[in-house]
Amino acid sequence: MRVVITAVLGAALAACSVGPDYEQPDIAMPERWLIDTSEAQQLVNTQWWSQFQDPVLDALVNQALLNNRDVRIAAARIEQFAAQLNITRADYYPQVGYGARVDRQGVQDQAVVPGFNDSITDTYQATLNASWELDIWGRVRRASEAARAELWGAEEVRRTALLSLVSSVATSYVGLRRLDRQLEIAIDTRDARAEALKLFELQFLGGVIGDLELAQVRSQYEQAAAVVPGIERQIAQLENALSVLLGSPPGPIARGRSIDKLTLAQIPAGIPSQLLERRPDLRAAEQQLIAANARIGVAKAAYFPSISLTGLAGFASGDLASWFNQESRVWGTGGDLFGSIFAGGRIKGSVVQATAVRKEALFNYQQAILDALREVEDALIQVQKASEQLVIEQRQVDALINYSRLAKLRYDNGYTSYIEVLDAQRSLFNAQLNYVNTQNDVFIGLINSYKAMGGGWVDLAQREADKVDFPETDSQPVGDEN
Repeated sequence: MRVVITAVLGAALAACSVGPDYEQPDIAMPERWLIDTSEAQQLVNTQWWSQFQDPVLDALVNQALLNNRDVRIAAARIEQFAAQLNITRADYYPQVGYGARVDRQGVQDQAVVPGFNDSITDTYQATLNASWELDIWGRVRRASEAARAELWGAEEVRRTALLSLVSSVATSYVGLRRLDRQLEIAIDTRDARAEALKLFELQFLGGVIGDLELAQVRSQYEQAAAVVPGIERQIAQLENALSVLLGSPPGPIARGRSIDKLTLAQIPAGIPSQLLERRPDLRAAEQQLIAANARIGVAKAAYFPSISLTGLAGFASGDLASWFNQESRVWGTGGDLFGSIFAGGRIKGSVVQATAVRKEALFNYQQAILDALREVEDALIQVQKASEQLVIEQRQVDALINYSRLAKLRYDNGYTSYIEVLDAQRSLFNAQLNYVNTQNDVFIGLINSYKAMGGGWVDLAQREADKVDFPETDSQPVGDEN
């Protein structure tokens, strides 16, 4: 009866936990950007990479979600934290064990025959034992709270990995299409200048032109020719990097639409700041703060005594034949109380340390929010300004195409030297390469905008990744498991 009363009292006192309860920090956030909330929510919930309307890109993203090793590593960490939560919460329950022991002890009876006669005693014992630490001060509750937050944080880290993975695949693919287009421009320019060089070499041999003009034409050819292997190197290296993201050995990557044919998805000028709360990296940072806050309670609980109930029941006998007889029963109950009187500042140091860890987690959380705000603004600025730049550069390319045509016409009619033609061609070549770079910048800005938004589409990506090797994350402990 006393045991029952004590257990009920302990359960009632367990509702009181030392250490601070978690309160979400009050962080100043802009109310909104220039966008309608419903529109933004619809955008972040879409599989944005499909808006480029390239089936090859869609297939690459799906392959990465299924095979990427970083995602699998994050999934394995979830499994670890889920197991740790079960280990921590096991302290809520009584710990039951068993034991068996067989002893044989001999004592010399010197009074009967000195040195020869021994008295031998056999003892057989089998018991069940149980112990239960009463969580009066909430140590176990705080430890479980921290472990649960770490588990949820690990889940958000995995979602962050998915977010970064899809963005990296899309960025790499668009980068490949940029390099492919630039390679086409470089090869076409190189081949055209090679034809011109052959013509001028014939004119030089015929004495029509001198060394100066031939050298100018050859330098223009070599300029274009030198660009080709550099772009080919970048393509090979980017294909290797993208292969690793896909979970495959380095090798060629399939191509779909050219960068000129990729659809430029529309994106609003801003998003409500409330949507940033859906970003998994911010959620992970907050879960780290919750865990650190709970660890303060775990540290403070060491100031108070630990109370445990113990019990034992079994059989003990000196005769193997009567080991489990009614007369051989043994039992016992008890309670333990342990506390610290002097620890040389160890407990205080643990509390100070836990408090400092919480401060660090708070600053990390605040910094993560600031970084998220900056990323959104930077991405939106990049999309807006790169789009404006693209329009200007398109006009520049058109003008240089016309300039090159007119310069060639003037040269053919004897109104100018070939230097003017070379200048026009050189300017056109550089402008065409720059135009493709700016095209890439617009797409990268779009990708970064969707990445900065976070959003519900991560759930869709996670379901794809879950098709392979996703661990069980059930955090509910099973009472009768070890």
